[in-house]
Amino acid sequence: MKDFAVELAREAGRVLMDHFEHRLAVGSKSSEIDLVTEADVASEKLLVEAIRGRYPEHGILSEEGLGKGQAGEFLWLIDPLDGTTNYAHGYPVFCVSIALQCKRETVLGVTYDPVRDELFWAEEDRGAYCNGRRLSVSSTDSLRRSLVATGFPYARASIEDNNLTEFGRVMPRVQGVRRGGAATLDVAYVAAGRLDGYWEFHLSPWDWAAGDLLVREAGGRTSDVSGQPWRLRSGNMVATNGLLHEELLAVLKGRPLI
Repeated sequence: MKDFAVELAREAGRVLMDHFEHRLAVGSKSSEIDLVTEADVASEKLLVEAIRGRYPEHGILSEEGLGKGQAGEFLWLIDPLDGTTNYAHGYPVFCVSIALQCKRETVLGVTYDPVRDELFWAEEDRGAYCNGRRLSVSSTDSLRRSLVATGFPYARASIEDNNLTEFGRVMPRVQGVRRGGAATLDVAYVAAGRLDGYWEFHLSPWDWAAGDLLVREAGGRTSDVSGQPWRLRSGNMVATNGLLHEELLAVLKGRPLI
C-alpha cells in the first residue's frame, strides 16, 4: 500500500505540474477566496479512480467530494491539491496529500511537493522519511528560539475564532512565524525539523491526516488546542517537536507561562 500511495502521489503531482503556470479555470466553493481549479478536479479524479480500481472495498474521503466516505475498515483521505490559492496565483507552494486509516487509526501518510520533488512518507511504527532520508524533529526546546507556522481560515472575515488573537499571542514570543499557505507541507516541515511548531484552525481531516503521522513517526507530538491527541474530527491541530508543545499550547490559550 505504501508503494502504491507513493507512486499515486507522484502521478497526481505530475498532473498539477502539467497545469501549473497555465491559464486555469478557477471557481469558488464556500466563498470567493475558497478556490477550486481544473487541476484540483483532475488530480482528485486520478486519485479516486486509482484507489477504487486497486481497493474497491475501501472508503475514500476527498476534498472535492468524489470519494464515498467510510466503507469497511480502510479509509483513504486525499487532498489532491493543498495550497489551491497559491497554485491559482502561480505561487509555487502546494502539494498532494494521501493518508490511509485502518480501523480509525492512521497507518500511512504521504505528502508530495512536486515543485521541489520532495516525497514525505510515514508508516505506523516504521518512521518518517523524505526522499529516502529518515526524518527527525528539531531539538529546539524554547518557543523564544523557535520558527513556527500557521494559517488562517477561509471564513476569517466572518468568524470570531479566526486565529488573529492566537497569532498576536505567539508572534512576539518566537523568532518567526511563517504562513506558507499549504498546511500539509507545514506539518511535513515540522517532521523534517525545518519548523519547530505549527498550529491552525478550521481545516479538514485530509489537510492533517498524513502530517499527523509524519510528525509522530519523526519523534514529535500532535494534539488539538486543548492538548488531547489529534483525531479526524478535532477541527484544529497543534504539531511540534514535542519539546515546546506545552509552551505553545499555553500561549495559544492565553495561559500564563510557568
